[in-house]
Parts: sequence; structure tokens; C-alpha cells
Amino acid sequence: MEKLITLTAVAAPIDIDNMDTDQLMPKQFLRGIDKSGLAKGMLYNHRHLADGSVNPNFVLNKPGFEETKIIVAGPNFGCGSSREHAVWGLMQYGIRAVVAAGFGEIFYSNCFNNGLLAAKVSPQTSRELFEYLSDTEPKTLMISVKDREIRSADGTQRWSFELADRHQTMLLEGLDMLEATMKDIDAIERFKNDHEKAFGWMSGLAGKYAKDL
Repeated sequence: MEKLITLTAVAAPIDIDNMDTDQLMPKQFLRGIDKSGLAKGMLYNHRHLADGSVNPNFVLNKPGFEETKIIVAGPNFGCGSSREHAVWGLMQYGIRAVVAAGFGEIFYSNCFNNGLLAAKVSPQTSRELFEYLSDTEPKTLMISVKDREIRSADGTQRWSFELADRHQTMLLEGLDMLEATMKDIDAIERFKNDHEKAFGWMSGLAGKYAKDL
């Protein structure tokens, strides 16, 4: 996956609580058998009016937000169904980071498994970011994955975010879940050997029962 070390980009505020994956990627865009073409479906019912025309009042459609790569969202972002298409659609649209005071659990894991930063902030930080940003005058944020920090364009304001060490490594080194696990293969082998020495009667049980099946 593509590494994400720092990101400086326009940030779009979307102050909607409980934005579920059905809104992020409506069901009519789930018909394909691959990941292609999902940018069109991303937040489709927010970006478009009922007749299919572009909604001029939605932040991503306003002048200056064409190159948005950061979304600052309301709490519990990505709740609902587990569809991974929501993450794929965000990334195909160009989004590399979502900042929110909480995420849907499965969506949160899907983000890091695909290289999308889900930056979890405190409710206070979330409020401050919404106060700093504007949905009419685009502003830039700089995100440092290494420092776990979000900065205003001039660097005078800084906000921290939560990020597990494993997820940080995956982003900094461009690793998917399997590659991240393989980094620990030596430790895994040591654990296996020590466990089998301590509990010899369990050695090879998995293979034995698999063979019997």
C-alpha cells in the first residue's frame, strides 16, 4: 500500500453524527465484482439532489474543495454495515484521512487495512476543528502520522489524535494486515515453540484434527 507519513491538504468539515456506511456508499453502487468505479458512489445522496443533479450546498461540491483529501466528520463515523466499499470509495475519491471523535468498529479496521487514516480525536478537539474549518472558505490541515498530530496551516494550532502503534507502522511503512503480521514472524515462531514446550500435549493438535476432518 502507499505510505502515509505526512499529509497537507484541504480539509472538508462534514458535521453529521452517525454517518453510516449506507450513506458513504449507497447500495446501488455495490453491484460490481471489483473495486472500480466507487468514487461516483461516495456520499452520493449528499453530493446530489433527488433528481440526480449536483447539490451545490454540500461542502465537497463548493469551489475550492475539489482537491479535498481530509474529511473532518462528526462522531461515530462509518457505523452501520461492514461494507468495505465505503473505504474503497473514499480512497478512490481522493480522501486519505478522516478525523472524527469515534468511528464504527469494523469501518475503523477496514480503514487501516486499506491505507486510510482514521484519526480518532477527543470531543473537545473535534469541536475546535469544526470551529477552525469553514464549509465556504477552504482551509488546509497538515497531519503527521509519525507525531500523531494535526496542525493548522500556519502551525499555530495543534491537535493530537489516537493511533495504535500497529496502525501507525502500517501507514508509515505502507503495509497491509498480512505484511504487518509477517514483520513479527520471528516473535510468532518463538511463541509457538515456547508454547509447544510448555504444553507438549497440544503440539500438532490443529493439524491432527484437520486431517481427521
